[in-house]
Amino acid sequence: WRIDSHYGVVLFQKEYDNQRPEKIRIFSESRYQMRVDGGIVNNFDPSDFLLPAGKHTLAFLVENYKSVPSILIQGENIFTDESWLVTNQDKKYYNAASGLFRDPHYPPSTFHLSLTQVSSKVIDKTQNSMLVDFGKETFGKVIAEKVIGKGKLKLFYGETKQEALAGVLAETYDYIDVNTETALNDTTETRAFRFINAVWDKTVNIDNISALYEYLPVQSRGSFECSDSLINQIYRTSLYTLHLNTREFHLDGIKRDRWVWSGDAYQSYLMNFYTFFDQEVNKRTINALRGHDPVETHINTILDYSFYWMIGIYDNYFYSGDTSFVRQVYPRMKTLMEFCIGRANKNGFVEGLPGDWVFIDWAPIEKSGEVSFEQLLFCRSLETMAKCAELVNDRQDAERYSKLSASLKQKITDTFWSDRKEAFLHSRVNGVLSQEVTRYTNMFAILFDYVDSQKKQMIKENVILNDSVLKITTPYMKFYELAALCEINEKEKVMQFVKDYWGGMIKLGATTIWEAYDPAQTGDDHYAMYGRPFGKSLCHAWGANPVYLFGKYLLGVKPLSPGYKSYLVEPSLAGLQWIKGKVPTPDGNIEVYADKKIMKVKTVEGTGILRLHSKRIPVAGKGVEVKKIGSDYYEIGLAVPFREYVVKYW
Repeated sequence: WRIDSHYGVVLFQKEYDNQRPEKIRIFSESRYQMRVDGGIVNNFDPSDFLLPAGKHTLAFLVENYKSVPSILIQGENIFTDESWLVTNQDKKYYNAASGLFRDPHYPPSTFHLSLTQVSSKVIDKTQNSMLVDFGKETFGKVIAEKVIGKGKLKLFYGETKQEALAGVLAETYDYIDVNTETALNDTTETRAFRFINAVWDKTVNIDNISALYEYLPVQSRGSFECSDSLINQIYRTSLYTLHLNTREFHLDGIKRDRWVWSGDAYQSYLMNFYTFFDQEVNKRTINALRGHDPVETHINTILDYSFYWMIGIYDNYFYSGDTSFVRQVYPRMKTLMEFCIGRANKNGFVEGLPGDWVFIDWAPIEKSGEVSFEQLLFCRSLETMAKCAELVNDRQDAERYSKLSASLKQKITDTFWSDRKEAFLHSRVNGVLSQEVTRYTNMFAILFDYVDSQKKQMIKENVILNDSVLKITTPYMKFYELAALCEINEKEKVMQFVKDYWGGMIKLGATTIWEAYDPAQTGDDHYAMYGRPFGKSLCHAWGANPVYLFGKYLLGVKPLSPGYKSYLVEPSLAGLQWIKGKVPTPDGNIEVYADKKIMKVKTVEGTGILRLHSKRIPVAGKGVEVKKIGSDYYEIGLAVPFREYVVKYW
């Protein structure tokens, strides 16, 4: 699938107005040309260049085809940041990205992931083979130690022992030509594995197998712990799964596909904000997915994935408060949205056209015609565009997108809501409305708050809690179904499902979360997918969603305004005896503890609100206001930053 490379020649530009001349230092790892007011500057000292006073345009034309074209300017008032503009010489200017490269000794080309030596345990060995176990799924460069002789060394990688022992039926394997009289180490490219089966010719010998674990050194700022040991193990396993797939970009899986998919990445953005809060990997992924103009296909060729891409940008802004990134990416949001609008049919609905993939989920459902779920994502994307247009002062399009979204929202209800079924219908094909009800549109209508409380109750009873409606079997869509259940106060059901579903994988020996799991399957059938015996990914980022669910709905922390300038804390035990954990924000970690009698919240910068249910008025300490907002429902202001509030309740 298409992922665009960077442009090889770009122009960075900055307008400045200084009262006096200023010295700057210029660094680049490639050829560049400096221009002041359009004129080329020759024969200058880049370590000591004097910019003229007054109003001028400073520009650098940078050429770099091997790495990313970049420039670093150091000065008192003039320096490189995201206020610079960049163009690939097509006269369309974007806000430049500044990244984290501020040291001239470590330019972008030096970027690399971290490596740590890890060892294996030999579990079976013969004269010409060795099966080793690294104890858990991992990713890295495999080292065949002290290899000597002349012949073939074959390495078969397995997420399970069965896969490693399956020879060429394994999804990944290496054949290494050995020709050395001196014992040497041979290091492979990066691979995903837990087990490795090494097989060698009689004319070859090998001493051991180890590996260099390769990872992005993000800090786990978020945490969760509770009274249930299985839930704790599920959280740790989910967090490890997410970390393995959080790399240069948010990948879907480390064995397969090891690719950037917009639907998978959207969930990773949100999980990231409850764990690592690493904005850079989110931004790298968003940029990589979108690529260059003109727009000729949907992102990943998938209709729904274009919408997830746009929705994810506003979510990224809402959690981080980063307006500069919205300004940078907004022009490409517009061209993608106009592409989507241009492909809408006469009814204003989108449907899969030739070359489009309508994915939704791995499920046997109708995907042709006007699928109501796609219209819901389209509507949300238009709302996103309106909000982002406001942020960049594009008021004309903000109004246009807002009107389009309002009109589309009404059309969705008028067309697909069934009073008889008390739910949204799945699709309309060639003007004929299907009477099928699926979970997708209905649960997203709850998540997007597109229905009133009466319709939410109908959806809850007739769809989400209705076992006769086609069940969801992928962690991908369970992410949304469980979130919708939390939104309608069914958190105890969510936790029981998490224990059964995620716990079921762990009881089968999973050390990372799988791409899909069907409890009805047995034996090696668990590992098959796409017609291949080991085609299923056993380390898939979309399976890590408990880290998001626990942070948002058990610890109960979410921003109420961009960048957590205001935020809500509403803990829920969901049948547990106690919970505790941390949720990262731009200004530190919100810490939460709750049992059946006490809640504790350590605040951050910003204005917080604690909401809780109590049979009597909670006791919150001297000077802390407790406000009743409903039957046995209270609200406490968290006005003082970096303070621990202790609340007793009943």
